[in-house]
Amino acid sequence: MAEAFVARAAKVTVVARDATTLQALGEQLAVTTVSADATSIDAANRIMSETRPDVVIMNAGAEPPMERIDRVSWEAFTTNWNVDVKAALHWVQAALTLPMASGGLVVLVSSGAAVQGSPLSGGYAGAKRAQWFIAKYAEGLSTQLGLGLRFRVIVPRQMFTGTGVGNAGISGYAAAAGRTYAEQAATWPDMTPRGFGDTVAELIGKTALEEAMIYAVRGDTGVTVIE
Repeated sequence: MAEAFVARAAKVTVVARDATTLQALGEQLAVTTVSADATSIDAANRIMSETRPDVVIMNAGAEPPMERIDRVSWEAFTTNWNVDVKAALHWVQAALTLPMASGGLVVLVSSGAAVQGSPLSGGYAGAKRAQWFIAKYAEGLSTQLGLGLRFRVIVPRQMFTGTGVGNAGISGYAAAAGRTYAEQAATWPDMTPRGFGDTVAELIGKTALEEAMIYAVRGDTGVTVIE
């Protein structure tokens, strides 16, 4: 995602926890990096205040537990509620309360699991669907208060190799189906993480996501509108 926006001459700030990885990324791409926990409301408010972004993309999330529903603990089941949903809520709140400048765009990256479910990933599917409601509620409040902000959701309708969440999902479903990792990965269309980043960057650049609220992205069908 960062590479895709830098390639389009955007001024990019990357927020993540791993300071070592961030340092390498900053040197490679000449982007600003901030080491912070995305679920922290204090971090969200501080970073939003310091950077005053025109676009915020929440693409952070925890690896879901890959376990049958009869075996998953409550702690594991709620992993993605305590990371993906919590982070989305806090950054959306920061955008609304600072507030971002009129015309600002907040994008939450959800998952195809929010559409069809994901029986081996605990509360992941529900957490990713909850992001849709957060965006809708925020959009309604922005309209009510006249803030001029847009809140949108992008839904990858496939798994990606080379990402923490994608690798965990592919491995888990491969084991359940008696397939190898490569065989399971081949059930999804060909799209790399960078390809996804390029698609998102192009979509935002060309449409500013003004056509709809929730968009699906998939390697074989491209971008489609969900609602």
